[in-house]
Amino acid sequence: MTLNVDKCKQMVIMLHECSGIGWHTVQKAVAHKAWEFSDGTSAAEWLAIGFGRAQAETAARRWSEPFDQADMPYIRAMELGASVLTPFDNEYPEYLRRIPQPPWVLYALGRLELLERPSIAMVGTRNPSAYGRHTAFSLSEQLSVQGLTVVSGLARGIDSKAHEAALRGIGSTIAVMASSVDNCYPAENRSLYQQIIEQGLVLSETPIGSPLHPGMFPLRNRIIAGLSLGTIVVEAAKGSGSLITADQALEMGRDVFAIPGPISSPKSEGPNSLIREGAKLVSSAAHILEEYSWLQEELQNLTTAKKTFSEIASMTPEEQKIIDLLRDRPLTINGLHQLTMIPFGHLSALLINLCIKRTIEQQPGAVYIAL
Repeated sequence: MTLNVDKCKQMVIMLHECSGIGWHTVQKAVAHKAWEFSDGTSAAEWLAIGFGRAQAETAARRWSEPFDQADMPYIRAMELGASVLTPFDNEYPEYLRRIPQPPWVLYALGRLELLERPSIAMVGTRNPSAYGRHTAFSLSEQLSVQGLTVVSGLARGIDSKAHEAALRGIGSTIAVMASSVDNCYPAENRSLYQQIIEQGLVLSETPIGSPLHPGMFPLRNRIIAGLSLGTIVVEAAKGSGSLITADQALEMGRDVFAIPGPISSPKSEGPNSLIREGAKLVSSAAHILEEYSWLQEELQNLTTAKKTFSEIASMTPEEQKIIDLLRDRPLTINGLHQLTMIPFGHLSALLINLCIKRTIEQQPGAVYIAL
């Protein structure tokens, strides 16, 4: 494979993919324009710009190898069809350039144009209540229908609901992963992951083939916050990763929004605490959009061809009637039968189909709720 990649981008990618070379070390190389080395295969040159001994030897060894080696993460990403972006590329998201430590390399699968769209982050617990699931789904759908791209972390729980709902609107969704873009984590979200690649964007700074470890999640969270105008916290216990994302958003000068919850629920401690500390209390997309009135024209242009929820989800009138009833309150199949008079056999088939479409969910006790 013959590649035409300028020396600056090539150096950043090569160093980023080297084990033991972190953000600050790459920064030293960029500050000294190390790509202009006459011979980057010499460890002494890397030592001269501030690399440690092991880092200098690693950089010199990698610089002496062909850039387009078949087993390199960059090449493997290209073979997957991923885009590989550095801050020196025009496609690199402008909001992310402004954070204290923007990723040196981003690997992206899907609709790259979403990085140019106005976006909002939504985060929360991996074990939400029915209230949290319903609220995240409803709010994410509203935001996406209005043209905002919803950013989250593809975790189970609130993240998953945010992505699922955002795919129903023109804004779509960006999933920022701690793992590399070819490694869906958690595995249970593989179907959603594939759908996001097709209709949204999967993004990571982790090189292909890198093992996942806990330290990658806070780094992932800073990208979620950095891509977005603001971050919405739905449900989160004290000390959760969602609150770390909110703190990072505040440090970046971005907005933080919180969904209030029952004072008796531990999952409400995080957002309720944020509200006490000055985060904006929100319960609808309108509360968020009013903060960004300057985006009105751009969002209107994006939503000129927007579809209704029923059109997007290809709902039949009977299916839509069931969803409308479940949005008011949870119901059993007997309750739905009494209100719709749909025969039990047909009603059961409709409910199964709606569960497959992820528009409703069956709870313990055969109770159905809208998502």
